[in-house]
Amino acid sequence: MISSCSGKQYQALFEQKQAVTDTSQNTVKDLHSYQIRPQDLLQIRNLQNIRYVVDESPSTSGGSGGGGAAQIYQVEEDGTVALPVIGHVAVVGLTRSQAAKLIEDLYRKNLLKDPIIELKITNLKVTLLGEVRGQGSFPLVKDRTTLVEMIGQAGGLTDRANETNIKIIRGDQLNPQVTYVNLRDIQSINDRRSILQNGDIIYVSQNKRAVRNDNLQNVSTLVQPILLLFNTALVILSLSRR
Repeated sequence: MISSCSGKQYQALFEQKQAVTDTSQNTVKDLHSYQIRPQDLLQIRNLQNIRYVVDESPSTSGGSGGGGAAQIYQVEEDGTVALPVIGHVAVVGLTRSQAAKLIEDLYRKNLLKDPIIELKITNLKVTLLGEVRGQGSFPLVKDRTTLVEMIGQAGGLTDRANETNIKIIRGDQLNPQVTYVNLRDIQSINDRRSILQNGDIIYVSQNKRAVRNDNLQNVSTLVQPILLLFNTALVILSLSRR
């Protein structure tokens, strides 16, 4: 029965055609327009030649492919990142592509013939809470990561999830912005407001069936001790009359 309920719930996704609602009036931005900040972690590598951008055996590395491993560099509080040979480069306020082009131009001018710089910001993440199979923080590795993709990375929804009322909470603590997404709506796949941003909190609430079951369980938890006391009192009363 549990398996059947779960299957019916997933069959209902992306059927209804309703608009995604949003309490925010701001234009949604994807990570392509994210501006680098102090303390960000930048993964940088030269796809043409790893020399001068990463060590031959870097202590902190990730990725593979053309150009070998990539080194992680932290953006300092003064807005610069310290890179081999070319020194400190001001990157705060630049987008990922702008910073990559700046670093590429500096290496081309000072050292390398035809550098092709790949730059990724590795500390960007979102947090998933509620009725998903894998709660926690998940990295944003692409410029455009959708809500559906992130839920998929978390293992999908549980059979207790309310897929019609998923909240994306973003913005600062003083001015949080909430976007409501209905995953039964096929248009939610392409809606720009469901493209995730750094720091987003995704909350999947319980469906009515799960809430009802929890309420019944809570009532049962409260009633059982009372019934036990009542039955005990009846036994004592019965024994006292003998």
